[in-house]
Amino acid sequence: MAHNPKAARRFLRIAVLTISDTRSLDTDSSGTYLQEALQAEGHSLADRKLIIDDIYQMRAVVSAWIADPQIEVILTTGGTGFTGRDSTPEALRPLFDKHIEGFGELFRQLSYAEIGTSTVQSRCLAGLSNNTAIFCIPGSTGACKTAWEGILKSQLDSTYTPCNFVQHVTVKP
Repeated sequence: MAHNPKAARRFLRIAVLTISDTRSLDTDSSGTYLQEALQAEGHSLADRKLIIDDIYQMRAVVSAWIADPQIEVILTTGGTGFTGRDSTPEALRPLFDKHIEGFGELFRQLSYAEIGTSTVQSRCLAGLSNNTAIFCIPGSTGACKTAWEGILKSQLDSTYTPCNFVQHVTVKP
């Protein structure tokens, strides 16, 4: 768990999607946090949207981003809980070519230290699709901070060793 000081750092083009029935871009503290965090690391914001918790709207936006050669990573926030409207896993899981099982597991482990057993209600998930990494994070700003600081900041850093996700998000044809 170190950085390779000899490696040239590669910065990524990242899109942020907030899924919420109650927020607007002006009140979206979670999406704003993710945007500021990724930009602070040198990555660029490729796009940012906010949509309601609707399976088909989520699939439409994320599918377009997966097909966009300029977008390498997608971060979603919201819709991962157990309420009747929470449908991010159902919407996006079918789009994955490969599932990143360890993301949800590690997130819940880190989250347990912060919110205890309530973390079992988090259905966060991640996967790869068309050389695009997709990370679905709970909607609270605290959860976004946990995911970014505890996992994503290092896994989206091309100099992080022994491995990171940058090698999996190659430029699309």
